[in-house]
Amino acid sequence: MDIFSLFALACGVAFVLYGMQTMSSGLEKAAGGKFEKILEKVTNNPIKGLFFGIIVTAVMQSSSATTVMVVGFVNTGLMTLYQAVGVIMGANIGTTITSWIFSLAGLETDNIFLKLLKPSSFAPIFAVIGIIILLGSKNGKKRNLGAIFLGFAILMEGMSMMTNAVEPLAEIPEFRNILIAMSNPIFGVLTGAILTAIIQSSAASIGILQALTVTGAITYGNAIPIIFGQNIGTCATALLSCIGATKNAKRAALAHLYFNLIGTIIFLAGFYGLNAVLDFAFVDSPLSTAHIAVIHSAFNIGSTVILFPFSKLLAKLAMASIKDSKTEEQVPVLTSVFSILHPLPLISADRKRVKWLR
Repeated sequence: MDIFSLFALACGVAFVLYGMQTMSSGLEKAAGGKFEKILEKVTNNPIKGLFFGIIVTAVMQSSSATTVMVVGFVNTGLMTLYQAVGVIMGANIGTTITSWIFSLAGLETDNIFLKLLKPSSFAPIFAVIGIIILLGSKNGKKRNLGAIFLGFAILMEGMSMMTNAVEPLAEIPEFRNILIAMSNPIFGVLTGAILTAIIQSSAASIGILQALTVTGAITYGNAIPIIFGQNIGTCATALLSCIGATKNAKRAALAHLYFNLIGTIIFLAGFYGLNAVLDFAFVDSPLSTAHIAVIHSAFNIGSTVILFPFSKLLAKLAMASIKDSKTEEQVPVLTSVFSILHPLPLISADRKRVKWLR
């Protein structure tokens, strides 16, 4: 793997991130101010809040965007901490859709109908449709639709670039040695968490891991702890977004972290405990992009199923971590750099008018 392959990999990651941001931005603008109205109707019930988180994240292709939005809603008082916990759990499930879309890139078949499902087949069509709409229309709503199509095409092209860039790694012995070290669950979790925290997107880091499967060196033993760690790393975005926010907003971000930490501990203990007893034969077997999507989905859905009944306890844990002070809390303006990428609802000084930071 030479310097040009590294450039191609970096460009692929940039395309994935930009494509996700373009899609997310287009969807947010297309939705206008409807999110607040929908929010008031669906978050009065924890189950509704959970499904709201799933749907919004699946559509926006970014759990980070959903979580940051939730932190903003809590900051302005549009949502309670308990309501936020349910939406955050739903966001974790919704983000698994992206890994399933990425897994289509590894689809190998001679069937023409199945070939059409591959991103390399339909992404160019989306790109052409998107650019035609953007260049040929002055209507804001149509241009937002064009941005969504174009963003998806860029996202898929980025995934393809990453896959092609990492293929030479299969011939490098040092790469395999690094992956062997990642079989250590603690090291694997830290690697996944740090990578995701740096690029601010669990979907993109999952995409990188899926791209690496073409080397044949990624095994279940490597991938499982990394995937768990990626879910922890994605909490960095929400934690950054709550800088300067109210205590309840900080608690919402902390509840997101606790949810993923507790889920990771449960699944690590369960998997490696069972492996010690049953000695799973598949641990050292290579896996595909679809297998990573399955593990990612199983972890997020399983964590939600286990922890959803304890939503109130999770909220109380966050409240116990950040206790109320005796003096009345003021509501400052959020100053996070990430809020530039994902608009947050901010409350004005008179607490009666909600403004959007763009």
